[in-house]
Amino acid sequence: MGLLRYLIKRIVLMIPTIIGVTIIVFLLVHFIPGDPVDVMLGEKATEAARQALTERLGLDQPMYLQYWNWLTHALKGDFGISVQSRIPVTEAILERLPATIELTLTATIIATLIGIIVGVSAACHHNSKYDHMLVTFSLVGVSIPIFWLGIMLIFLFAAVLGWLPVSGRIPMGSGIDEVTGFYLIDTLLQGDFELFLESVRYLILPALSLATIPLSQIVRVTRSSMLDVLSEDYVRTARAKGLPNKAIIYKHALKNALIPVVTVIGLQMGKLLAGAILTETVFSWPGTGRLLIQAISNRDYPMVQGIVFILAFAFIIVNIIVDMLYAKLDPRITFE
Repeated sequence: MGLLRYLIKRIVLMIPTIIGVTIIVFLLVHFIPGDPVDVMLGEKATEAARQALTERLGLDQPMYLQYWNWLTHALKGDFGISVQSRIPVTEAILERLPATIELTLTATIIATLIGIIVGVSAACHHNSKYDHMLVTFSLVGVSIPIFWLGIMLIFLFAAVLGWLPVSGRIPMGSGIDEVTGFYLIDTLLQGDFELFLESVRYLILPALSLATIPLSQIVRVTRSSMLDVLSEDYVRTARAKGLPNKAIIYKHALKNALIPVVTVIGLQMGKLLAGAILTETVFSWPGTGRLLIQAISNRDYPMVQGIVFILAFAFIIVNIIVDMLYAKLDPRITFE
């Protein structure tokens, strides 16, 4: 019952957060120089045609009324019609969202697995050359811009070595039956293991590029948290009893050190959904991030607002899930 009350409380608190985000985005989008009517009709359109389209899009109404009309429809899952493509925004987002989720989840898995292993290893070799090297690596990883790293990865592994493809999700002309929109799953569902391996190859570079910053963050937090836990009395007692070092680290210490790590993973996963914008642009990855850049360039108000709404909602949901994981990691944490 405590968990149910907690979820209800978080959902109630989520409403003003979402509304606040949508208001800020709505105002920022409308303050961007340019007019979607010019994008759709061109600068040589007649004044009568411009006026008719302005009224049809509702851009002649006061901004508060435009926002209210958009919000009431958005809460029903209707984000309007794209100014550029003339298709429903919801349909366009759902078509691109699986690509972004697939990229984000892959980057999160890479960052989490490598980050925890490296962080634990650094803590176990505290103040050694190995530890200093890993700390330096994590600082460099946080400092490198994603777009620069993506270009360097393309140059090295695609242009110079020729090992991996440059852009896209699968080779052009490949036949794939889209069931879920997740190519790693769809290729397996249709029994095409060769195309599955190709989709993995296309995913490697953008996932590595996107995983760099969260990987560095996870390494630093895991190392710091493990150092704190390894200095606890129960760890010294376990060592005094003669327990194997691996059992002490992975069975006792790591579980107690994971709470701050899980927090960072949740926050970084939410950031990756938004941070995928640069990665998708560099690698021509057909996700919502690239769609958002195109929408901003074309002054596509409904598309921009719809994508940001979905990303904000996903960020909040990820944080709720992280909070619930705390109780699994530490029985002392309750939802009362």
